[in-house]
Amino acid sequence: MPLPPDVVLLFAKPDQMLILWEASQQLENGWVPAMGRPACGVVPKAFNTGRTALSLGCCGARAYLDFLPPDVALYAVPESHLEAFAKCVTALAKANSMLSRFHKLRRQQVQAGGRPTVRQSLSAM
Repeated sequence: MPLPPDVVLLFAKPDQMLILWEASQQLENGWVPAMGRPACGVVPKAFNTGRTALSLGCCGARAYLDFLPPDVALYAVPESHLEAFAKCVTALAKANSMLSRFHKLRRQQVQAGGRPTVRQSLSAM
C-alpha cells in the first residue's frame, strides 16, 4: 500500500479474540463492546472513535466472504493504536500460553486424583 492504513482489520477466532480484547482493555481503559449488524460497520466505528472495535459478523458478511466462517469474528484497530496494540498483544499471547500450560498440567494432576495447590502446580511446570 502506498499509504499507511487508517484501520487494520483482523479476522480471529474466540481464543484469539480474548487476547485482542484484553489488549484493548489495557490500552483504552475500558471494555470493547461487540457489534452485530452490519459487520462492515466495525471499520468506521474504529476510525470515527479512534478506539478498537469488535464485530461478531453479520449473516450478510458471512454469505459473501468465504474467509468469514462461523467461528471467526472481526476486530478493527485504528492505526494510531497499532504499535502499542501489537506490543500488548505479543505480551498477552505469551502470558496466555504460559497460563494455558499451567491449567493443562493442573487438570492432569486433578484428573489423576491429586489436589495440588497452586504452588505445587507452578513448581511442576
